[in-house]
Amino acid sequence: MKITSVEVFDCEINKHYPDMVMFEPIFIRINTDEGISGIGEVGLAYGFASKGGVGILRDLARCIIGMNPCNVEQIWEKLFRDTFWGCGGGPVIYGGISAIDIACWDIRGKVANLPLYALLGGKTNETLRCYASQIQFDWDLKHKYMKDPQDYAQAARKAMADGYDAIKVDPLMVDENAKRNPKHTGYGILPQQDIEMAVNRVKAIREAGPKLDIIIELHSFLSCNAAIQLAEQLRPLRIFYYEEPMHSMHVENMALIARTIGIPVATGERVYTRWGYRPFLEKQALAVVQPDICLAGGITETKKICDMANVYDTSVQIHVCGGPVSKAAALHMETAIPNFLIHEHHSYALKQCIRELCTNDYQPVRGKYRAPELPGLGQELNDEVVKEYLVATIKK
Repeated sequence: MKITSVEVFDCEINKHYPDMVMFEPIFIRINTDEGISGIGEVGLAYGFASKGGVGILRDLARCIIGMNPCNVEQIWEKLFRDTFWGCGGGPVIYGGISAIDIACWDIRGKVANLPLYALLGGKTNETLRCYASQIQFDWDLKHKYMKDPQDYAQAARKAMADGYDAIKVDPLMVDENAKRNPKHTGYGILPQQDIEMAVNRVKAIREAGPKLDIIIELHSFLSCNAAIQLAEQLRPLRIFYYEEPMHSMHVENMALIARTIGIPVATGERVYTRWGYRPFLEKQALAVVQPDICLAGGITETKKICDMANVYDTSVQIHVCGGPVSKAAALHMETAIPNFLIHEHHSYALKQCIRELCTNDYQPVRGKYRAPELPGLGQELNDEVVKEYLVATIKK
């Protein structure tokens, strides 16, 4: 079997859905001479790097034409070592490698006529507990910023009514005027006004769900000192874990937070490959690692990260904030690994404009997921929808 062509899709869904201005899933489809295709995704749908993801797929695709997609380790090593930037690159290069790797694993599963989790060790977890992610945007079909504590409580109630017993919220992202908080990317320490705003929102969620697991998300925007300062005020509210309290470029500071606050610390969305995770694990800076399969190196590399985390008694919550391909990949990985903790179901995954990008609309039932049972990822691009987003076909 040989790779004959690679298609790249840049899903600029904001052309049809203006409220999704900062969300742009990027897919790849690898085609073979035996008529079997596989799909993957670059984890750069949000932020300011999506076009870089498109560009890197154009470049990397030329490296794999003619190769056997089932030889996933060989392809991964080629992309890592023979592209110059693979050895020490960042989210763009590793996002491209990840998308290609996921698509190759999809093909492997289809060739074997097995769901992907069966190739990763089989079904360790029959069902996957989920949390409702990013409820500062509400938990509804419409995306909005919320300011009042009772609105946060109501969003939590909506999630609980859907069967979730865990939620995630960034209590600082939205300011008191229901706008993106300009002080969210702060340095030093937080003013008391912002601390009170955050605590009051989380307190309202806790009152709405006394037994609810609450994950605090900070998107890496705080300094080390501010993260400790806020955690001290939130600790009495029984926080499940504390996600991305600061950026991941300073392992020692993350370890300081972990030792100080008395709340489990999580990060990983912006950490790539096993080499990136190694110092966090060795310094016991994290209770939960959050590799994004579409950024950390694909299926091949994320499985190694999860196994390495298990050596340090560290739990895994795959980061999921993308299209349906990233969702399917996460479900398979989490089904197979023994140190799975909980699955992220993002508020974006509720939106029809995301769900229609692929043919199978996998959604949790009463806060629980099961991995797809179809061969490979168990997912396909919806050509009727994505055909307008095809930006490149690479054949050599």
